[in-house]
Amino acid sequence: MDPEIDLRELYAASAGRLVAQLYGMTGDFAEAQDAVQEAFARAVAKPDGVRHATNPEAWLFKVASNIARSRHRRRALFNRLARSGRLDTADTTPALSPDHVALVAALQRLSRAVREAVVLHHIADLPVAEVATILGCSVESVKVRLHRGRRTLAELLRDAEMENSHV
Repeated sequence: MDPEIDLRELYAASAGRLVAQLYGMTGDFAEAQDAVQEAFARAVAKPDGVRHATNPEAWLFKVASNIARSRHRRRALFNRLARSGRLDTADTTPALSPDHVALVAALQRLSRAVREAVVLHHIADLPVAEVATILGCSVESVKVRLHRGRRTLAELLRDAEMENSHV
């Protein structure tokens, strides 16, 4: 990687894609934005990591994914506390279209590996070879994950549509 990488250019070129990818994984747009911003903040604070990466965007994706996972674990702990009755919580999530909600819910039901491949390829519009590089697996493995993901999503979304038509 170029030791003189311009982080502003990298941000302009990849932040939107990274947010879309993390949104597909987390199901929470604000969380996706926060995780990507935190990943860039870490790159600014310690630029050697991203500068020495073979693929800076993949490095940022990995950092942002780890941030999102850590936050998810903390949120799960918080939710357990809230369910125990010791905390009062309020839902502040904005309303989304039913189709959008169904898609994100279906994505969350996929395994992490399949969900990441589907999000990177179909939402972030990355070629299969680049998805394989980002995920650290073979192209064939990505193709298998995509096949499984499309098949499972079709079933989940068909089931959700049938449930909604009977309501």
